[in-house]
Amino acid sequence: MQFTAAQIAELLRGEVDGDPQVLVNDLAKIEEARSGTLTFLANPKYTEHLYTTGASIAIVESGFSALQPLPKRLTLIRVKDPRAAFSELLERYDRLRYDRKGIEQPSYVSPKATLGRDVYIGTFCHIGDGVVLEDGVKVFPGCMIGDGVRIGKGTVLNSGVKVYHNSVIGAGCVLHSGVVIGADGFGFTVDEDGQSVKMPQVGNVVLEDHVEVGANTTIDRATLGSTIIRTGVKLDNLIQVGHNAEIGAHTVIAAQTGIAGSSKVGAHCLIGGQVGIAGHLVIGDRVRIAAQSGIANNIPEGTTIQGSPAIPIGEFKRSYVGFRRLPDLARRLDRLEKGPDTE
Repeated sequence: MQFTAAQIAELLRGEVDGDPQVLVNDLAKIEEARSGTLTFLANPKYTEHLYTTGASIAIVESGFSALQPLPKRLTLIRVKDPRAAFSELLERYDRLRYDRKGIEQPSYVSPKATLGRDVYIGTFCHIGDGVVLEDGVKVFPGCMIGDGVRIGKGTVLNSGVKVYHNSVIGAGCVLHSGVVIGADGFGFTVDEDGQSVKMPQVGNVVLEDHVEVGANTTIDRATLGSTIIRTGVKLDNLIQVGHNAEIGAHTVIAAQTGIAGSSKVGAHCLIGGQVGIAGHLVIGDRVRIAAQSGIANNIPEGTTIQGSPAIPIGEFKRSYVGFRRLPDLARRLDRLEKGPDTE
């Protein structure tokens, strides 16, 4: 889609400085922009790029004054806050990308499914019996939604998402490609012959509203009851959440973290990449866990920890200083054990 400078200025409550009819159809970084794109200048460090940019439109601060000639083809849109204005455009641009409706073929939608208004289902999707897709749900090509799943208003499933039976996904969620919701939890018992016997996993997964799940992240169904991801949680790519785990509201977790079964993570926590959390633990609210930490014990509210096994971050840093001194300390100990020179 194409938009004129005048249309964009009206949207952003800005003022056009140049040709109001110039057209753009894409967004770009100021140093990489080309004809037909829109960019912005918010950081003064990038001002020099404005004088050479190939963009057709640039969003600048209202009081911006050029110190050298601007490209003749460049139109400015002057706004109060260029960064906020460009962010608003990005949000609208992203919304347009998801502005689809209807059912594409080939795909299968069970006659027992219930679809709300303005639902989109892409090609090669499977929508099972008893599924409920509320208004504005977008299911992109190659998704599988199992029997009895309920998905809330405005949620987006990107291509290749798999949602197993009886899972519940709230409103305004975003699931990225490769996400698997509701696969069996890793539950086995050992029989008298020492063989692993699978324990049926008959619970489900519940994602509350405004949860975002990164690509190839997996959230296992509960053995009994529910694995629960609370409101506003943001999960990065390649995260594993075990059966019957619970993640508190607005917690943010970085890539390659694993949370074992039945552990409870509190609200507003920040968890770095490659963290491992053992099973049946309780992590308090507002806990901060540094990357590559191993969590083997309960963590009290408000604690910041690091290491494997993780300890309070101050202790870890002091311990690390001692660890780096070990070779020197070993040499000194060796000299003491040998005694003074006898030459």
